[in-house]
Amino acid sequence: MNAKEGIRLWALGIGLGVVGFLSAPACLAEERFPPPDFDSSGYQIPQPATPQPAAHFHEILDIALLGAALALAAYLIFRKRSRQGVFWLMLFSVAYFGFWRKGCVCPIGALQNVAEAVFSSGLVLPVVVAVFFFLPLVMALFFGRVYCAAVCPHGALQDLVLAKPFPVPPWLSHSLGLLAYIYLGCGVLFAGLGSAYIICEYDPFVSLFRRSGSANMLLLSACFVLLSVFVARPYCRFLCPYGAVLRILSQLTRWRVKIYPDRCIDCHLCDDSCPFGAIHKTTLPEQAAPAWGKGRVLACAALLPLLVVLGGWFGARLAAPFSRLDSTVRLSDRIRLEESGAAEDTTDPSKAFRRTGQAPEELYAAAAAVYGRFRAGSWWLGAWVGLVLGFKLLTLCWPRRYTEYEADRSLCVACARCFAYCPGEKGLLVPKEKELKNEN
Repeated sequence: MNAKEGIRLWALGIGLGVVGFLSAPACLAEERFPPPDFDSSGYQIPQPATPQPAAHFHEILDIALLGAALALAAYLIFRKRSRQGVFWLMLFSVAYFGFWRKGCVCPIGALQNVAEAVFSSGLVLPVVVAVFFFLPLVMALFFGRVYCAAVCPHGALQDLVLAKPFPVPPWLSHSLGLLAYIYLGCGVLFAGLGSAYIICEYDPFVSLFRRSGSANMLLLSACFVLLSVFVARPYCRFLCPYGAVLRILSQLTRWRVKIYPDRCIDCHLCDDSCPFGAIHKTTLPEQAAPAWGKGRVLACAALLPLLVVLGGWFGARLAAPFSRLDSTVRLSDRIRLEESGAAEDTTDPSKAFRRTGQAPEELYAAAAAVYGRFRAGSWWLGAWVGLVLGFKLLTLCWPRRYTEYEADRSLCVACARCFAYCPGEKGLLVPKEKELKNEN
């Protein structure tokens, strides 16, 4: 990255900070929980005894720091190529976005707010949530996964405790990587239908950041932290739904982590230092793709539509168990049991429903409507899983040769470890302009 592009990067960072300060007051003016309308009863809402805060200072600060941290991460990775700088930024992200702000607002959970706002009419998305969700995605289009590199407290915490990384076999890594896309589809489905926020409910790090929660969630947090000592960022690589979105967008990134050929002495240190398996080795002549590789590609391409249809069919079969996550469906099932005499005792929700005087038939009709939406949504979820599986097979069958060491755009989280281990990087922090122009 030359001096001119470095100036542009700093200008982008300043612009993100300005946008944060200018857009944050809009979320302050939005009344997220408006009071009920008492006009018909003549009731007057009393004035508070103590004045309300003039502004949500933390929300303004969060947006500004998010923009500044993203810009700084891009600067440290692409301009300074500094692992040490990335390390200190990770410490700040864990301390502030993690423990101080208790992991909220975060883009990972904001994904569900966006899904519900898109599929539910009348729901307004808070500006601070929208900024936290979209800003890392915009940065990914230009600089790849810089949010994952040092700004996300989930990933930073896992990276900081990594002590003895064991390599994950490629076949296992590819298989487990599909879980993030399945988790993403389920999170969008349940949040979009207003039934559950499973991504936040089962987040393994929020309980740790808040130092509270159920015993099961705290145990899950401890297990992930312990696993992160030996496996590099297991949650980020195999479960994070927001990371799955960033992987897709990073394929279109303008700049990426680059191992420059003029500095490479073929020492393999960059490949050995990467705990994510994100660096492709050079392909030897005897390792060239076989002639039947193209046939496999054509077979996988022909199989793709079939996987989508079969996935949709199988997903539709899961509509019934999925719909029971909705409170209306659960209440309908309970009332039906009580009405038929299969359940003798009553529950608090069923007692509350009977006090409303609503006919059970109305509840059954509402539950049937919810089930219909889940049936359609589950079909799309299954089709999405089939599409992901088909594209994974297609990419694995695609014959590729690498003439030099290359960082995979989707797998690389820009942790800068390869910079720290590369002998050619020492004293050569600024790439040659000619090399950069050739690459871009």
